[in-house]
Amino acid sequence: MKTCIVTSDYFVPGETFINRHIEHIFGGDTCVLAGRSNGTDPLGKPLFVRRAPLSPGDRLRAPFAMGWNAAVEGTGRLPFGDARARLAAWLRAERVEVILAEFGTQALVVAKLAQELGIPCFTYFRGTDASFALRSRQIVRAYRRMMPRLAGVFSVSRFLLDNLARHGVTHPNAHVVPSGVDIRRFTPGEKSPGSFLAVGRMVEKKAPQVTLRAFAAAARDRDAHLTMIGDGPLLETCRSLAKDLGIAPQVTFTGALPHDAVRDHLARTEVFLQHSVTAKNGNTEGLPTAIQEALACGCITLSTLHAGIPEAVEDSVNGLLVPEWDESAFADRIGQLLDMADRSAMTRAARDTAVARFDNARLLAKVETTIRDTLAARA
Repeated sequence: MKTCIVTSDYFVPGETFINRHIEHIFGGDTCVLAGRSNGTDPLGKPLFVRRAPLSPGDRLRAPFAMGWNAAVEGTGRLPFGDARARLAAWLRAERVEVILAEFGTQALVVAKLAQELGIPCFTYFRGTDASFALRSRQIVRAYRRMMPRLAGVFSVSRFLLDNLARHGVTHPNAHVVPSGVDIRRFTPGEKSPGSFLAVGRMVEKKAPQVTLRAFAAAARDRDAHLTMIGDGPLLETCRSLAKDLGIAPQVTFTGALPHDAVRDHLARTEVFLQHSVTAKNGNTEGLPTAIQEALACGCITLSTLHAGIPEAVEDSVNGLLVPEWDESAFADRIGQLLDMADRSAMTRAARDTAVARFDNARLLAKVETTIRDTLAARA
């Protein structure tokens, strides 16, 4: 079934969940509609980039068209004029049978046109689009107007669907399907005793300073080492903090690493740390892919009661959970894990959770089945 994947940027190596859909959904019979392209196309897919220079006619139409769409549809991002005609012609030329918009904000761009062309359109909510974005009354209004145009909705967690519903944004054909992980590539290796790992952008909603302070409180002068993978605006702050806390020899900052290198670290690590919090602007996680990968590698996950994380991590079974910002509890749990004589049961439970619930091959098949069943019912 020829599927058009809609994304904001193409190609982004870190967006493994989107790239997996582009490469594999319905046997890889896909094309890509992107807002921007960095010029890299390792998947070799037909590509349409929306943000091309406007034609002379569209430059004249823009003030009216964008203003009208903002007033009526809740967003001025809908294609219009010559750009709309080019996009419609491309979708027809590619013989697109279904559209899957990655992130709800991308669905806003294409849902109306898809309906007018008779192409069923689905969207996938993943985090920011169903948390921070909802702070905008205009986006909430646009989502509400968009929903009846969609054939169905996917979300990586129940938390995000509930968050949308609290804002009056619902769809009768909504499904929770996590992004998942390749459980055949992400597998446990020989674990290094006392090893801790944190992976992710050094940004507010990951609270890396809390992780560092809690690790220092629990593990200073003990046989434990923390590796922090990722870059971002808080990286240098965290380097300085590790020195100030006196734990610099126990902490390694790698910066951003390729996905294969992250997998190697996860395979060798005993405990995965992710102190996710709700950012000041309302931004939250959906269900972090890094946690699913950690579980697949048999890492005991210590995280927070945040967003969809409790849908994956069961306290005292495959990991431990504490309230957001509870630095003292986070430190206590690190100490609890270091004092645990035998961590093998939790390690096995972590792997078993990933195999049972986060196998991306099975989850991709679930998305395909849902789309097929929806289209069959509509027919």
